[in-house]
Amino acid sequence: MKRTLFSFLLVAMVACTITSCREKTPGEKIEDGMEDVGDGIEDAVDDVVN
Repeated sequence: MKRTLFSFLLVAMVACTITSCREKTPGEKIEDGMEDVGDGIEDAVDDVVN
């Protein structure tokens, strides 16, 4: 269950990062992607714990 949820969140975050309308530098894209994945992991952990 955790892997499925985590995988879904990861794919969603990557898709959102790639399809962004605004042009960003490669560094900004990487930073935003890492932050999104971190947020997704935190949300998944909160869902599992609660």
